[in-house]
Parts: sequence; structure tokens; C-alpha cells
Amino acid sequence: MTGEDLSAIATEDARAKMVKAVDHVRAEFATVRTGRAAPALVEHLVVEYYGTPTPLRQLAGLSVPDAMMLVITPYDKSALGAIEKAIQGSDLGINPTNDGAVIRLAFPPLTEERRKELVKVVRHKAEEGRVAVRNLRRSTRHELEALEKDGVLSSDELERVEKEVEKITHEQVGLIDQLLSQKERELLEV
Repeated sequence: MTGEDLSAIATEDARAKMVKAVDHVRAEFATVRTGRAAPALVEHLVVEYYGTPTPLRQLAGLSVPDAMMLVITPYDKSALGAIEKAIQGSDLGINPTNDGAVIRLAFPPLTEERRKELVKVVRHKAEEGRVAVRNLRRSTRHELEALEKDGVLSSDELERVEKEVEKITHEQVGLIDQLLSQKERELLEV
């Protein structure tokens, strides 16, 4: 393999990992409640089902009949108690209503103070994402510098590839910033 091949592999590897980091931030944002009911808030909850930890989305259908209500319909009615227990044990802060067939989660409107707290949480998650992307950039740079040190990569090629990695980093950080501003607007919208 030539130095160009190795640098291309390192660049694509960095891009793939950075995209995963952005996807992780997107998933983290989905778990932050915006005053509206959304299946993403509960679908990753783990329910103790017949002694096996199982994601809620495998045990029940999730629907949103209106903006403030989430309805969980278990495929197996015997799972109702376990699902209710998992919701109560989560950090949602909402008491489930069990009518024997479905579980309803009524989301109260968010107070202004709570909205501002959630904006801080979201900003923190975004910063963690940016740091993850920058750490990936740094580790890619170390790989490339090692290739240059071994004589596989010329200094000109190293400089070109580092600029490319920098460009990818800026794109991914920009995506995180877009996601953040979108989520902030969502949270502050009354």
C-alpha cells in the first residue's frame, strides 16, 4: 500500500467515526423532552421481561395521539407491570397511568425554568459531541504523523491530508451546532 492509500483509509475512518459521534449527539438530543410526547423518550428504556432486560420498543407499540400524551400498547399484556415499573424507575419524572390494556404517559407543559435547564443539558451534550469529534481528529493526526515518521507519507501529503481532516472536523462540528440550535428552538418554543 502506498502512503496515499493509507492516508485515504485514515481519512475515511475518521469521517466514519465523526459521523457516528454526530449520530450519537442526535440520539442524545432525542432523549431530552421538549414538552411534547415523543416515542424516542421511552423506546430505549430497558424492561425486565421474564428475567431478561429487553428494550421497550421490542415489547410494545408506541403512539402519540396528541402532543401531550404517549400511549404504550404492550404486545403481551402480562408485560404491563414490568413496563410500568421501568418507566417509574427511569429519569422521565412522569407517572404512568395503567388501565389494564395500555399505559398512558401524560406530559405536563414545561415551565420556563425547566426549559432553560434543558437548554443547558442540551448544550452540554453538544459540547461532549464536539469534544468527541476533536478527539477523533487528534487521533487521526497522530496516525498520520506516525506514517510520516515511518517514511510512508511525505510531509506535503501529510499537510494535505491534515487539511482534509480539519475540513471534515469543521463539517461535523457544524452539524452538531445545527442540531443544537434546532433543539434549543424546540425547547424554548411555548
